[in-house]
Amino acid sequence: MFMGEFAHNIDRKGRLIMPAKFREELGERVVVNRGLDGCLYVYTLDQWQVVYEKLSKLPTTKKDARKYQRLMLSKASECELDGQGRILIPSNLVELAELEKECMIIGVANHIEIWAKHKWELMEEEEEGSFEEIAESLSDFMEL
Repeated sequence: MFMGEFAHNIDRKGRLIMPAKFREELGERVVVNRGLDGCLYVYTLDQWQVVYEKLSKLPTTKKDARKYQRLMLSKASECELDGQGRILIPSNLVELAELEKECMIIGVANHIEIWAKHKWELMEEEEEGSFEEIAESLSDFMEL
């Protein structure tokens, strides 16, 4: 289970250190992919298999399903954690997420999100005021 918020810098080569708290659960290899809302998603290999199977079952007779499969699977990249706990994020994904020096690494239950710090702060600022409304709209799915 992933949770928490961590600030780390990405280097010029596209290497980003994963928080020590996440490394054991991540294992030696992960899948990095485009995420929603302008971030990247990081999955363990086991969790990626679950996502991949769901994507594979989308009805290819539906245009939106084919588009979503293409967009998700074309950007997916298997990456290895090096001895320092860093992953090398492919340049196309660095560009897609607008990652520069400062990044935010966010634990979100079964995956990790990587955000450009400025995008994370903007999203947080925009959505903080609607936290209670969002919780209420999801009350059918969750009872805390």
